[in-house]
Amino acid sequence: MKKLFLLISMCSFTISIYAQTKLIKADAYLDVSKGKLVKPANILIEGNLIKSINPTSIPENTETIDLTGKVLLPGLMDMHVHLDMDFVDNYQYQLVTESGSKQTLRAAKNARKTLLAGFTTVRNIGQVHPTKELIDVALSEAEKNGWIEAPRIIPCGHMIGITGGHADLSMMGGFAEGILDAEPEYGIADGKDEVLKAVRHQIKYGAKGIKIMATAGVMSLEESVGAQQLTIEEMETIVDEAKRHHITVGAHAHGTEGIIAAVQSGVTSIEHGSILNDEAIKLMIEKGTYLVPTTGLMDIKGFDKMDPKLIEKAKYIVPIAIKSHEKAVKAGVKIALGTDAPLIPHGMNAKELSALVARGMKPSEAIKSATIIPAEMLNLKDRGEIKQGLLADIIAIETNPLENIASLENVKFVMKGGIVYKNEN
Repeated sequence: MKKLFLLISMCSFTISIYAQTKLIKADAYLDVSKGKLVKPANILIEGNLIKSINPTSIPENTETIDLTGKVLLPGLMDMHVHLDMDFVDNYQYQLVTESGSKQTLRAAKNARKTLLAGFTTVRNIGQVHPTKELIDVALSEAEKNGWIEAPRIIPCGHMIGITGGHADLSMMGGFAEGILDAEPEYGIADGKDEVLKAVRHQIKYGAKGIKIMATAGVMSLEESVGAQQLTIEEMETIVDEAKRHHITVGAHAHGTEGIIAAVQSGVTSIEHGSILNDEAIKLMIEKGTYLVPTTGLMDIKGFDKMDPKLIEKAKYIVPIAIKSHEKAVKAGVKIALGTDAPLIPHGMNAKELSALVARGMKPSEAIKSATIIPAEMLNLKDRGEIKQGLLADIIAIETNPLENIASLENVKFVMKGGIVYKNEN
């Protein structure tokens, strides 16, 4: 009986700790919708939610987290990551030399880096490792169960594309026939029937988003960097099926024709969008299509690690893409932040914010691209702002990010769902 009483007491104590209210006291918080600092910043947390802001009364036994001198923001969001990959010297051969289990551990390591950098939600937009299991789904479930320290993860499963296209991972390393065969279950599909099977397979096993390869790309050995690959019929089939499951579709697209076809098919977002003309930009605005430009990777000097053919493609596309992104910003295309990590290294995701400012965005607009815009894009109504009733995903930095966007590259405090994962105060 004593043992039973002790067990019940321990459980009650654990629950009380988790449910205990917390009060974050800081100098100011950023109202991201208005782009203004609000002072003071006393944020009352109950469980995993924001209970109130600058409350008139504080419940007894409330834990105070003193962040005097700090500025608070909602947790940031990255809409384009590949957690299961590191951009190291032998990155192509991770595909055939590392097991799915090892890649999952690699992904967990990278997820923790990302969280501690202040990114509390990410979209893993296509796993890179060709194991049949969906690594990012397992990672997402592990995060929900509290097994790992990680952001909230929207998993997309395997990328969907044509045989010999950018989703065909045998093209990354130029592997010989038979070394890395792929089927619709792995995302390699040709024609309406196969792409439909590919989508349904990803959704069946837990994907909460779909990634398609509308065009060729840089990190694979096709001749072109931007030629359209999936047909518009194939893309429409994918989008229609995803919509029936209330799932968004992101389209990797560099070339103009492929971008336009993807937008016409109804995709939620264009990933990269390197060669944008006026027609494509106008169509994106009309359709409400989001752009995830991944523009910061163009400022990272790591292309020397790639095959000479890939280096040639990167050198061609980078200056064009920078001009395209500047045009998109100026025209008012809705932009959501994405890094394409590991091309921007995991944990350095905030460098994308500085890149967006360099492309013409105001700091307040860049911050929106990492908070309320991704929340809107994915219909995540429970996050993206410091606001009563939303998730207690809160970060803290030392200076005003509206004056110095680079300050977000040095996050001092990270809370996700009311739990503190980092506090360097």
